[in-house]
Amino acid sequence: MQERTLISLTNLKVTIAYNQELMLKENLKKFELIDDCPVRNVLDRIGDKWSILVITILGESGTLRFNEINAVIGTISQKMLATTLKTLEADGLISRKIYPQVPPRVEYTLTERGESLLPAMAGLVTWALENMPAIKASREEYSGRKELV
Repeated sequence: MQERTLISLTNLKVTIAYNQELMLKENLKKFELIDDCPVRNVLDRIGDKWSILVITILGESGTLRFNEINAVIGTISQKMLATTLKTLEADGLISRKIYPQVPPRVEYTLTERGESLLPAMAGLVTWALENMPAIKASREEYSGRKELV
């Protein structure tokens, strides 16, 4: 009688493990392609070093020219700022207005879509400010542990 129970439990364990593996594979399919995950796609575009800063600056200052944005940031190269602005424009987060004069005047401003991102970014900023001291402490603790190994 005990052998039968053992076989049934073994079969049950194998069946459960197989079903868990199938469920895991099915769940992971949702995340295979970045195009299928809007959150990953958006974070990939705005999660770089400069995009959130540019969006925040335009959100606080309104319309600015290229050199004004560059001056506010201070540590970004002109090439990187141009690339960042083009990416944000391509995603419809900012608009660019060119004035036909010599030299050409170009102004950047947030679109409605860009403005709609500001509250979510404000939440992230608040979270980062609240948690950064603990994150730094964790990083230091981790570095210390890693050096001991």
